[in-house]
Amino acid sequence: MAHVFGIDHKYLAISAIGLSTGIAAYAVYRSKYPAPLSKSAASDVYESKKLLSEYLVFHFGTPDQLLPFQFGPKDSLDFPKRCADLCLKYYQPREGIPNRALDIGCAVGRSSFELTRGVEQVIGIDYSQAFVNAANVLKSEGQLKYSLVQEGDIFTEEIAEVPKDINRTKVTFEQGDACCLKSSLGQFGVVLAANLICRLHHPKDFLDRLRLLLPHPGSILVITAPYTWLTDFTAKELWLGGFINQAGDAVTGFQTLQKELGQDFDLLEEVNMPFFIRETARKNQWTVAHATVWRRK
Repeated sequence: MAHVFGIDHKYLAISAIGLSTGIAAYAVYRSKYPAPLSKSAASDVYESKKLLSEYLVFHFGTPDQLLPFQFGPKDSLDFPKRCADLCLKYYQPREGIPNRALDIGCAVGRSSFELTRGVEQVIGIDYSQAFVNAANVLKSEGQLKYSLVQEGDIFTEEIAEVPKDINRTKVTFEQGDACCLKSSLGQFGVVLAANLICRLHHPKDFLDRLRLLLPHPGSILVITAPYTWLTDFTAKELWLGGFINQAGDAVTGFQTLQKELGQDFDLLEEVNMPFFIRETARKNQWTVAHATVWRRK
């Protein structure tokens, strides 16, 4: 059985080092702005073989793989699917709204695949080339073999599988920068940005672009975020929240989203969405993202 850790070229070629959290990662916004991170700290952080394995099990793992105990936060599993379900709960195909979805910060692609249940075309974009390579193998083959760490140097061989009732031909995956998306992407009826905004170098640039990606009234935007602002990813003066302003008031990420999006979008729902990332058989991350659903005015 092929191993991701062995870099089996039949499945994908990956490289580099580093470890962090979040569904998606974006490195230095080189074309316009100075970088707060070195190349090794930023652009390689989501190319880690270990992290790729963690995200494959995060997106496609079974409950037994993720939480083999009789206790634990079972309602935190299947986060990428729940994100897609939240999009499709509100998106209604109708004349004048593109029957297309954009999953920006798609990681290894589970949400993108799930979005095909409600739209005719899905584009998944991630900054990590390793993630995009894995997603493209899953698109073409329907599965991807990888090694999952249990303890230290002990691994088990696993297979990530796309649900068989998914029409994989509807999905396209590509590498890209959320802060500098190409104009040829076009327009969408749904945009999903899952755990993305607090990993961008210039998150306000991304929010500004949403007006062009979703120009049609009734189009749906879903943003999830744990609001983990870090100078490793975003210069402090560019944080959307997590700071005290000059008036001495605490500013949260949600407040800024309301301010930046409120002119063009109506807030339909906000909900707490827990998620669970497995690191080893006994060490895991449990986080609660804040999900907001917006409809274009």
